[in-house]
Amino acid sequence: MPASLDPAIYTSLEALLATRRHCNKLPLFNRPVRNGRQSGQQSSRLRGRGVDFDQVRAYQPGDDIRNIDWRVTARTQKVHTKVFNEERERPVFVISEQSPRLFFGSQRCFKSVLAAETSALIAWTALSHHDRVGGMVYSPGSCHEVRPRRDRKALLQLLHLLIQANHQLQPGLQADPDDESEPLNLALRHSREIIRPGSILYIICDHSAIDGLNQSLLVPLAGHNDMVLLPVLDPLDSSLPLFGPLDFVQGEERITINTLEPGVREAYAEQFQQQQQSWLRLARRLRCSLIPLDTRFAAHEQMRDTLSGHPRGETK
Repeated sequence: MPASLDPAIYTSLEALLATRRHCNKLPLFNRPVRNGRQSGQQSSRLRGRGVDFDQVRAYQPGDDIRNIDWRVTARTQKVHTKVFNEERERPVFVISEQSPRLFFGSQRCFKSVLAAETSALIAWTALSHHDRVGGMVYSPGSCHEVRPRRDRKALLQLLHLLIQANHQLQPGLQADPDDESEPLNLALRHSREIIRPGSILYIICDHSAIDGLNQSLLVPLAGHNDMVLLPVLDPLDSSLPLFGPLDFVQGEERITINTLEPGVREAYAEQFQQQQQSWLRLARRLRCSLIPLDTRFAAHEQMRDTLSGHPRGETK
């Protein structure tokens, strides 16, 4: 347990519980909240008899004759049938990173705190829509999960995992030097045993995870679920400060970088831009949403603005 609980450095149960007050303002879901507690609020990709009319199309063998649109049929002289969107329960599953590389931040909070706040915000929003909610908290070599359930106990278990992993982060802490694998890959492999097809999957990870990500692990998950990618970044990830020579230490390794040298600054910025482009290409490939999270802003503000179609300014 850390000696100091600075809210910018470490999250807390109070902070994660407080995200609940923002969930009703968050347009995570297109459908309005209903009072019924027996069905989820997510629209399935599957089509069948349901409450929402989708379209009229030409009749096909096997279609229910009760859905024939007689007006369109009479007008076109060809049999047409109505198609509806079927309501199905949509479990919400959050995969959240709490790794040493997230234990850093130069603005409002550390990236690890922002990741935890975002995870809690999504979980509270899902529960407020009466959907099953579960998740996984991972770090290098470690994955702990909560199976999706429609109750507050599951959500509190997820918050406990987030706090526990977050409080284990310490200055100078680093992953096993012999393990150079991307921790998100381990989490994705493990998640295949837990996530049910038809779920909504939120993946919160460090922006640099794209460099070592095994994208083939995401393809089957995106094929059977709706997916949202949320890479976490800090302004210092995109550009070096104009400070002069800086010493960087990781374990026994030490390196000095002159941040005033134009070539160094350009190479550093180019690396970040390449990561950004890789995330964009991955989102297009998987046909999923991409919501970068910036440590300059609160989780609920970023999620609200992005999902409302008014994203904040991008990090330069």
